[in-house]
Amino acid sequence: MARSFFSIIITSLNPGEKLASTLDSVLGQTWEDYEVIIKDGGSTDGSLDRISDGTRDTASSDGGDALRDGRIRLLQKEDRGIYDGMNQALPLIRGSYVLFLNCGDELYDRRVLERAAGAIREREEKDAGTENAERRPRIYYGDQFNALQSAHVHSAPGLDDFACYRNVPCHQVCFYEAGLFAGRGYDTDYRVRADYEHFLWCIYEKKAEAVYLKMTVCRYEGGGFSETRENRKRSALEHRVITRYYMGRTKSTLFRLAMLVTLAPLRTRIAEDPRLSKGYNALKSGVYGLLSRKGGSGV
Repeated sequence: MARSFFSIIITSLNPGEKLASTLDSVLGQTWEDYEVIIKDGGSTDGSLDRISDGTRDTASSDGGDALRDGRIRLLQKEDRGIYDGMNQALPLIRGSYVLFLNCGDELYDRRVLERAAGAIREREEKDAGTENAERRPRIYYGDQFNALQSAHVHSAPGLDDFACYRNVPCHQVCFYEAGLFAGRGYDTDYRVRADYEHFLWCIYEKKAEAVYLKMTVCRYEGGGFSETRENRKRSALEHRVITRYYMGRTKSTLFRLAMLVTLAPLRTRIAEDPRLSKGYNALKSGVYGLLSRKGGSGV
């Protein structure tokens, strides 16, 4: 079966108008070599009717109803949460690279996929015919715009152990080579940090190479599932378990102490304050830019 360049998975459950806004940001792209898989957990709010325009076709042989045109397919099935929904969509992908979006998130502008594809192809052309032809799998990642804070949030330009401990790019700005999901999907035992755990699995177990794209990929809605008070506590616990597994108890403990010494909790509160976040993220972007020129990964 013919492959697309990108497979974009959108998960939904009674999202109201947010599903349509997320889908429209994809349909408006200048780059058209993509497919969209909408994984719906059983919405009853009419959101699916608003996107299908009454044109839902017969389910394709590999699962999923076709919507509007063959690039958009719907898989409607009960799931046990967002990560289980993502896992259910993975067997349907036909693309070379996978991007996950949540309802309410949007691609930052109309040329996101065009620029990402261009950067990926340029990197692959450089590899062709060199000793790097048999290379490691890759995750290409960029920056986000946080709508809740009205601020650009820049990802670290390089991901060493400490950068991976601090925080990896959110899944909405990551283009994964599809093969990184061939072995396994998200570990749903982690209710809040499954995407973080899978990213570290790619880096430490699959030896994937993380490649920074100097572009803003996603307009992140903010205030999502992982940011409630209850889930913040669970997130911290899952983070500790995951980092100890991949980095070891000694290294993860030293990194935790380094975060406390550098006032990480205070910096987090500043970054999340709409009044202060723009200045903080601008300063962080400047530091990342300097470190990128020097070949560092950031702190």
